[in-house]
Amino acid sequence: MKKQEIRKKRRRQKEKQTNRQKPRLHFPSEGLHIDQNRVKKSLLLMLQIGAACLLAYSLVLFYGQRVSNAGDSMSPILKNGDVVLVDRLVYNAVKPKRGDIVVFKPGGNQNAHYLIKRVAALPGETIQIKNGSIYIDGQVCTEGIHVSDIRSAGVAAEPVELGANEYFVIGDNHEGSDDSRTADVGTVKRKDIFGKAWFVVSGDHFGRIKE
Repeated sequence: MKKQEIRKKRRRQKEKQTNRQKPRLHFPSEGLHIDQNRVKKSLLLMLQIGAACLLAYSLVLFYGQRVSNAGDSMSPILKNGDVVLVDRLVYNAVKPKRGDIVVFKPGGNQNAHYLIKRVAALPGETIQIKNGSIYIDGQVCTEGIHVSDIRSAGVAAEPVELGANEYFVIGDNHEGSDDSRTADVGTVKRKDIFGKAWFVVSGDHFGRIKE
């Protein structure tokens, strides 16, 4: 019996020694590391890209709207078929002034083609065409006026008093222009003005429109 107990004791001691000699696997706990500087740079880059896209969209929306000129009523400044860029933002800051080349739809008809004419008279003024000249409030006006020796006065043969938001427009080529002198076009309301023509992107007239 003693021998058996001695053997068992030795066996247990060997097992303990063997267990001590076995290498233990160690898995260090590594936490998730976030590079905050890299995250900030990525966010900043995304914001810059977003701002650039917004700026490009705004430029196209407010300065890059394209309108095709129909006819030669604005010759020699514009020719038939010229493609014009329209500044839609300018009249949110200032009112159209005499001599501006405006783009509008006659009578606010959304199905009509855009017309391009020059402003001759402003809201609250009285305009009349007589002896080939334009009279504003009874006085001959030449400032901002690009027409002379007008043969057809149309409705302006008699004084036309403009309302608070009405403009009287005439084409530079007054002999071949349907404008505020005709009943079909008439005076132009501010809400119907699409914007100001400022740049020609086609044909021989490429460049900024000279007023």
